[in-house]
Parts: sequence; C-alpha cells; structure tokens
Amino acid sequence: MAQTRDEERLANAPIGPLMLKLAVPAVAAQVINMLYNIVDRIYIGHIPEVGDIALTGVGVTFPIIMLVSAFAAFAGQGGAPLASIQLGAGDREKAEKILGNSLTLLLIAAAALTVGFSIFKEPILYAFGASENTIGYAMDYIGIYLVGTVFVQLALGLNTFISAQGKALVAMLSVLIGAILNICLDPVFIFGLNMGVKGAALATILSQAVSAAWVVGFLCSRRSGLRIRAKNMRLEAKVVGRVAGLGVAPFIMQSTESLVTVVLNTGMQTYGGDLYVGIMTIINSVREVFFMPVHGLTNGSQPVMGYNYGAGKYGRVRQSIRFGCGLTVAYAAAFWALAMAFPGLMIQIFNDEPEVIQAGIPALRIYFALFIPMSLQSAGQAVFVALGRSKQAVFFSLLRKAIINAPLTVILPIWIGTNGVFIAEAVSQLVGGLACFVTMYCTVYRPLGRLKDDPPLPARR
Repeated sequence: MAQTRDEERLANAPIGPLMLKLAVPAVAAQVINMLYNIVDRIYIGHIPEVGDIALTGVGVTFPIIMLVSAFAAFAGQGGAPLASIQLGAGDREKAEKILGNSLTLLLIAAAALTVGFSIFKEPILYAFGASENTIGYAMDYIGIYLVGTVFVQLALGLNTFISAQGKALVAMLSVLIGAILNICLDPVFIFGLNMGVKGAALATILSQAVSAAWVVGFLCSRRSGLRIRAKNMRLEAKVVGRVAGLGVAPFIMQSTESLVTVVLNTGMQTYGGDLYVGIMTIINSVREVFFMPVHGLTNGSQPVMGYNYGAGKYGRVRQSIRFGCGLTVAYAAAFWALAMAFPGLMIQIFNDEPEVIQAGIPALRIYFALFIPMSLQSAGQAVFVALGRSKQAVFFSLLRKAIINAPLTVILPIWIGTNGVFIAEAVSQLVGGLACFVTMYCTVYRPLGRLKDDPPLPARR
C-alpha cells in the first residue's frame, strides 16, 4: 500500500516539529470542543437574578453529558488508534473496516442513550444531586440536549479518525465550525429569545449537528485517507471485539468521571447544599477549560505513536513518548501555578457572587493542589491507548476514579466536611498519576528500547 503524504510525514518527519504540528491543532480542537458546554455555563451563570441556581441545575446534568461523551470515546478512541496502527502496517482495508464498525457502534449508542435517559431523566437527575430548587433547570437543559445525542456521538467519535490520519488541522476545523456557531447562537437564544437554559441546550445541539455533518462529509470524500463505506458498517465480531477491548479504557475513564461527579454532587448537597454543588460545577468547568489542552497534547501524540508502532519504528515511538510526556507536564505545571496564584479570577469567569467566590477559592486550591501528577496519568494513558495496550489502560482508568477517588469522596467528608471531597481528588491525582506513569515507563518505554526497527514501507509515488 502506497503512503499518503500525511502518512509519509508520520513515518519520517522529525518527531519534535511533527508532534507540535499535530498537537497545536489538537489542543485547539479540544479547547474549541470544550467551549460548547463552557460558553453555555458562562452565559447561564450570568442570567439576571437566577444565574447561580440555574448554573447549579445545569451542573447536575454533567454526569449524563459525560456518559454521552464516554460512549463516543468508546467507539472513537477505541477504533482510531487501531486504524492508525493498520495504516502504519500498510493495510488500509482493515483500517476502513474499523472505521465502518465504529460508526455503527456510535449510531447504536446514540439511539440507546437518547431513549434511556429521556424516559428516566427526572429520577436520574434527583439521584445525581438535584434539589427542588434546581430540578426544573436541569430538566429543561437535558431534555433538549438529549435530542442531539446522535450529533454528539458522530462529531466526537468520528473526528478521532480524522486525527488518526495525521490531519490535525482538518480535525480542528471540524469542531471550530460548531463552536463558532454555538458562541453566536447562545446569547440569541438565552437572552434575545428569553429561552434561558433551554436556549443554551438548543444552541449546543444545533452546533453539534453542523460539526457532525462536516465530519461525516469529510470521511465520505476523496480528501480522506480513510473513507466511510457502507459495506464496512456491518458489524464483525472480531473487529468489534478489538475496538471494545481498547475503547473500554477511555470509556471507563470518562464514565468513572461521571460516577465521581455524581458522588461529588450528592456529597456536596449533603454537606454544603446548593452553594457547594454550584462551586463544584464551577471547579469542574475550570478543570475542563485548563485540562482540555492536556487532552489535545496527548491526542496529538497518539497518531505518531500508533502509526510508527504499526510500522515497526520503535525508536520514533520512544521519541514520541519522551516529547509528549515532557510537553504535557510542562503545561500542567504552568496551569498549576495559575490556579494557586489566581483562584478568584478563575471562579469569576463563571459567577461573581461574593459568597460563591469566598467559599470557592480554598476549594479550588485544594482540588488542583496535585494537578501535575495528574498530567502524568494522562501521558501514560495516551501511550497505552495509542499502542493498543487495553488492559493497562483500563486498569489505570479504574484505579484513580473508582478505586481511590470515589471511596475517599464518600469517607473523608464524614470527618472533615466539604473539604474532604476536594482532598479526595488531590490524593487520587497523586497516587493514580504516579502509578500509571511508572508502569508505562517500566512496561512500554524501556522494553521498546530493546527492539530493532522493521524495514520501511515503500514510499508514495
């Protein structure tokens, strides 16, 4: 199989400049994608008279939104690294079969999630921490958001297959189009048409629909090195098994994030009331704003690692690991310094009520105290996923959130109140991050140094 120009670049371009070239659009894409929900929250938090309680209500819906994203990650992040490895091995047919099966899985997930959550949304929202004061806002937002679940699945899940080809700029444009539309529609619907939280949700799903159309259109066109073909959409047990084996890791990572958010919201409602549920909503929003570039950096590195691993260029894989980890940690250190120095400014982005700022500053500092070790887990997870190491990826996804964070979030507040919730997050960041990175170094990075590179594939004519 002849290589495309993008594939030649993955195989031969200098690692540092190559990863930066892929990482910058990937970071931009992650930041832009994050804007869908963050811009909603900024506008909602400043609705006259009801902004703080409306923001709290929308915050209760986060676990559902995370689960929707988790299913997109299951098929998208499970399939895309495998497709990248197959491209590196010279088998485009297998790569496209993975793409087609992943698309079918995304459509099935969208249908199941829409029906299931639409039927049971009210009791689920109460279980997730809603109160009588916030349930109306939560119902208004999620009721409309769920209508666009299929667009979220296609936009998030399939865009990873564009990145897998080394087309980071195209992947960035996929989310940029929708984000710009969302930013423009939010004030029109929320304030101009006086729709409140319903307007925010409507703006989001319309924007995601446009992004999804762009992604699907590109993957069906001749511009894509991987193309959607109807014949490849028929599910094959072997392909689904491989996608599921790798996709379960990012799925668990995001779904356990949803689980922990539920535990956080219920704990905050118990020990701090609506005020602390709102503060947790703001802290989660800050985390998304500043952590998305980390996801971008790791996503930008995965096509390089996966393609070269499939091509047997193990020295380039090691170079990619070193560069990606160094860049991720450097960014995390910069954010940590900002969070410690200017917590109040970060909170005011979302809400400027004095009571919220006063209670939120110490909470934010505790929550992000050990953010740097957390970046080590992201770097390690990226390596495991990129190289198809599903067992390790799954284990460390479970370790930090389900095994460490969730139990501590339940136990610590019993003795030390709301601060226990934030301390639990910091402890899980330290333990989970160090354990994941050290394991990656010992089981992947060092063993790769003992392998010889395979002969190169024929160059593109």
